[in-house]
Amino acid sequence: MSPNLIAALTTISLFVLGDQSSLVVPSDHLLAQHEISLNNRQSDKWVNDIFKDNILLNLAYMSGKVSGKDTISWDEVRKPFSYQFKLDPGRTFAYHEDVFLEYQDKVVKTTNAHFNASEGFKSDGYLMGDGVCHLASLIYWVAKDAGLETEARTNHNFAVIPDISREYGVSIYNYPARFEANAKQNLYITNNGEKTITFKFEYQNENLKVSVVESN
Repeated sequence: MSPNLIAALTTISLFVLGDQSSLVVPSDHLLAQHEISLNNRQSDKWVNDIFKDNILLNLAYMSGKVSGKDTISWDEVRKPFSYQFKLDPGRTFAYHEDVFLEYQDKVVKTTNAHFNASEGFKSDGYLMGDGVCHLASLIYWVAKDAGLETEARTNHNFAVIPDISREYGVSIYNYPARFEANAKQNLYITNNGEKTITFKFEYQNENLKVSVVESN
């Protein structure tokens, strides 16, 4: 093959590769990410497993994998998974549906759960749904680090949450006909940016990772 032909083919190859690269969509921009072990929720293994199951069940309700106690398959709930939801500018995620008046027209996403026995949540003899506060605190921590507008009026300073600083502890509560108490023990996250953001949840090897990314 002649040198001139080789040079011509090289030029064509570079042009084609350059043209292809211009079509690649830039990846989303990671704003914040944190991870906790679900094997480190409590020192007692039996209690820890209650916390772990409640966290995973809460995520199953949020993702739509579970819609009621009759649909729960614990083998499915405990499997590794990934899930995500988007939040457009000006829209709010609330942990449950009992929200303050100023959020009622903004909330587009909740965890779809009330953390009670009728929904399949478990108790370690202290509280029904123990563990969901750990999940809420992890979400709050990531949202704060991502620079999102957040509100959590009731801190979880009455008990340590392993791997998460007390300043990010969130107390979650939902009980029928106790709207004010429920609204105060809720978590509110509003997308105060100009671009859509995505919350990503990944559960692998007993670890739960939550990320917030901004769409380009």
